[in-house]
Amino acid sequence: MTRRPFACSLLAAALLASMPLAAQQQDDYASIAQLQQRMDDGSLSSKTLTQDFLGRIQRIDRHGPALHSVLQTNPDAVKIAASLDARRSKRHGPLYGIPVLLKDNIDTGDRELTTAGSLALVDAPAPHDATVTAKLRAAGAVILGKANLSEWANYRSNHASSGWTGVGGQTKNPYALDRNPCGSSAGSAAAVAAGLATVAIGSETDGSIICPASMTGLVGIKPTLGLVSRAGIVPISANQDTAGPITRSVADAAALLSAIAGSDARDPATVDADKHATDYTKFLDPNGLRGKRIGVVRALGGVEPNADRVLDEAIAAMKAQGAIIVDPVQLPHLNELGDAESTVMQYDFKHDINAYLATRTGLKVHTLADLIAFDNAHAAEEMPWFGQELFEQAEARGPLTDPAYRDALAKAKQLSGPEGIDAALQSQHLDALLAPSWGPAFMTDLVLGDHVVSGDPTIGGPSQPAAVAGYPSITLPAGWAHGLPVGIVLFGAKWSEPTLISIAYGFEQHTHAWQAPKFLDTVDGKPVMASSK
Repeated sequence: MTRRPFACSLLAAALLASMPLAAQQQDDYASIAQLQQRMDDGSLSSKTLTQDFLGRIQRIDRHGPALHSVLQTNPDAVKIAASLDARRSKRHGPLYGIPVLLKDNIDTGDRELTTAGSLALVDAPAPHDATVTAKLRAAGAVILGKANLSEWANYRSNHASSGWTGVGGQTKNPYALDRNPCGSSAGSAAAVAAGLATVAIGSETDGSIICPASMTGLVGIKPTLGLVSRAGIVPISANQDTAGPITRSVADAAALLSAIAGSDARDPATVDADKHATDYTKFLDPNGLRGKRIGVVRALGGVEPNADRVLDEAIAAMKAQGAIIVDPVQLPHLNELGDAESTVMQYDFKHDINAYLATRTGLKVHTLADLIAFDNAHAAEEMPWFGQELFEQAEARGPLTDPAYRDALAKAKQLSGPEGIDAALQSQHLDALLAPSWGPAFMTDLVLGDHVVSGDPTIGGPSQPAAVAGYPSITLPAGWAHGLPVGIVLFGAKWSEPTLISIAYGFEQHTHAWQAPKFLDTVDGKPVMASSK
């Protein structure tokens, strides 16, 4: 099969403070507020900004370092940006005229394709916008294009390489090109880190926002399950899936989350979202750490020395800003979540992917069984490195009425939520829990798959408790190891995004850990290009 080519106010002041001065001097790495200020004073237009990003995608993603982080660009992006410029007024939201990249499992009812990285979905575009896409358009954002990912959001094989798809190949980490960006939102993270877009939307079932954001030096928010609609997003599990922001600052993440949160009749899980969705930029408090009680989950660390070192440095910074650190805090049932989560995902994927494919017209595949047959028929392009055993395991599962599914789901939710995160928070009267990230980015290995550092094999990693419970989590850069970014992970109770954003912003404003990538060929190696411009 031939692969197809794809082609201001106090709020403003807070947003402007969200990036270091060095970053403020470049539009490529500027924040939303900095770009809005320039567009408001007439020194920049959305059309020019969109053209600049499209040019950088050509120079950096297609050529130069060849990151392979963007699968396709929107052929109408420049036209849309020019139209927004013509209608620009003094009263507009923070995303007006801002180009946004979408992970390519998010439907766009336009000339762009939605492929989930698979050649099985390239025959026709999605008929309608995902709700997230529609909300971004309503906010005045320019849909710049679709980001590469791990094929099927990393739910095809246990031996996959994160960021590889049959459509777009392997995404590279812009900090060291032989390193992996991690997680299924690999392209969204790599592109934002490389300055190919100001912000991007990723999605997570377990780790697919938190890990790539962490390993590319970014901020990522995995919202509470049901805060952001999943309608029109290629699914894995309705019990864990959510979309969320991937950005270079907490302020930008808060602005992006504000635009996409809310109830949606197309997604019953969001029935209570409007009760909680708000303008999250209200919580950008530089003193957000003061008086906060934060518990350290040491059981999620102890396996990667750089991650543990950065965690300890972060704890010291938090204490210096008035946080009350409880260290350690026991998070119950950590080693009991994996089997139940796996069972739930297998059942959910079969049910949910079949339902999603029923919404896609013009495709030759209509069921999970069809996808398995497609991959077998096009194995040279779709399975040159790894197979599809997760597809096959899911296809072997029965309906959602099976007792095995119901029992696993009840166990997973109870142990991760009420008896897990909630119990830990309540035991010490905590505002949030803190854990190290996985550590610096691992080497890309198409032969053996991902080499994510792990400790106790029964513990899934720092993203798992919040992912299984459906509770929010946020990662942000906190330090460095051999020129590679290392993050920390904060998570908390259901609907606690305001608290997590406040803590994260307070930390960011006193540490300024973000640095632009140098596009090195390897750690401590040579830059692949002389300049990121």
